[in-house]
Amino acid sequence: MRWMHEGRRETGDGRRETGDGSRVGGGGPAKRAVAAALLSIATLGCAGRARVAAPTEGRRPEPVAPVMMPVAEVRTPPSARDVVQHLADSALGAPMWRNARWGVLIVNATTSDTLYAHDADRLFMPASNQKLLTGAVAMQVLGPEYRWRTPVLLRGVQRGHIFRGDVVVIGRGDPSVSDSLQVGGVLSTFDPIVDALAARGIRRIAGAIVTAEDAFTGPSTGFGWEVDDLDGPSGAAVDELLFNEGVLRVTVRAAAKVGKRVVVERWPTASYPAVSIQAVTRAATDSGPAVEVVYDTAAFALRVTGTMALGDSARFTMAYRHPNDAWRAALHERLESRGIRVVRGAHPSATAHLDTLVTLESAPLRDVLRRMQKPSQNQIAELLFRTSGLVASGHGSADSARAVAVRTLRLWGVSAEHLAYRDGSGMSRHDYVSPRALVQVLDAMHRAPWASTYRQALPLAGVDGTIGNRMKNTPAAGNANAKTGTLDKARSLSGYVTTADGHLILFSMLANNFTVPTREVERVQDLLVSTLAGLRAGDSSRLAR
Repeated sequence: MRWMHEGRRETGDGRRETGDGSRVGGGGPAKRAVAAALLSIATLGCAGRARVAAPTEGRRPEPVAPVMMPVAEVRTPPSARDVVQHLADSALGAPMWRNARWGVLIVNATTSDTLYAHDADRLFMPASNQKLLTGAVAMQVLGPEYRWRTPVLLRGVQRGHIFRGDVVVIGRGDPSVSDSLQVGGVLSTFDPIVDALAARGIRRIAGAIVTAEDAFTGPSTGFGWEVDDLDGPSGAAVDELLFNEGVLRVTVRAAAKVGKRVVVERWPTASYPAVSIQAVTRAATDSGPAVEVVYDTAAFALRVTGTMALGDSARFTMAYRHPNDAWRAALHERLESRGIRVVRGAHPSATAHLDTLVTLESAPLRDVLRRMQKPSQNQIAELLFRTSGLVASGHGSADSARAVAVRTLRLWGVSAEHLAYRDGSGMSRHDYVSPRALVQVLDAMHRAPWASTYRQALPLAGVDGTIGNRMKNTPAAGNANAKTGTLDKARSLSGYVTTADGHLILFSMLANNFTVPTREVERVQDLLVSTLAGLRAGDSSRLAR
């Protein structure tokens, strides 16, 4: 360090140096050592040369504190937890959620760290997130390779090509008798029965198709289901025999002439249920009440009313109200179409000998699970729920199913205060579950031998199922497997997502009692899941580059 004054400077050895470089004066060794130390400190600590007033003649100047080099501010990149907490707090703190309830739990399954929790122990209506529980219990109780078996027996006697007696069907809740799970279409389910009868030379049955053994006792709908849902496909009843997931399509076409009754077609059963047609065809230029299709409860039939313009048509999706009857009607039609007549005949004694004709076998549970989870199929969920109860306890009632489910969930640490289990599908507004319970189930399935089967059965973001159109063009697309849930004032999303550095994240996001459009809830859920997919959870980096 140098002190400047009148063209002279004091050198490090205590002597003064003139402007032309000549040196005058000096000091002893001690002075020179102190000056060298000061120079060393100053050199290390100064950012530049400090200019100060010159000392009075003959006096050594007071030491000047070195000017310290400014230290650059070191900022630690936010951790994955910091990023998630800041984002979630900001999103859930928006004014639109003042009257709503959110429950969120996000856990890193790789490290067992909780990244975010908000009311994670409170109860929420899960809607179809209930299927996560139902599917997990079914996998635990039944196993992924479980198949439903439906024995078909003959009770009576055969005389030549005529069988006098009944075809007896013992249902056990096979959910795969559907157009979506049968390669040849739903009616091909019955071809083994046709083939077995033909192999015995039977061309005519003088009797009836009947069911035996009430495996699923009690109501055929879930606890607390809304009456308004019962005629639609989402609220179709279930029983030991379910046909085409309880779904019936009704097509109404205008007649060729004005004033004539409309034409009604049913599928996949062509003659069941009965139809009362009261709707007529009107001119295209005229106006009139639109065609409606409703159930006439007293008559056990569909009633078609209203008017339809010439040349028009409409399609309605309805529920089979009586699933066992629909199954038997479909078998009857298939036999008739394959040349085996079924006519009324005397019923044999209930104690008559039963001869096994054939046993129908379903697709394995692993395939059925995908069909339940990806489109969120309620009737399959109810059958899994009751089948688990039937296999584990010997009783297929809803009460038995609930007891088996609660007992199984307890094995995974889900205590009674974390759920109210009422049905298998989540259609009931009496179902309640906490985000923590859902994450515990997701974690149990992740650690199970069938982890990949369970996860891959869930909808895949941006690809298929109920989130096929969500989170596209984000890191979550083709990555996050998650189950949705939707009821009035309830929207859920829970599942799995993998971060950019390979950490598996379990999450549950339940929203209840909101008054904004459902899409606003989805935006928050999608934002959080997409952010999780882009994180590097294994270090302090914020986002993947």
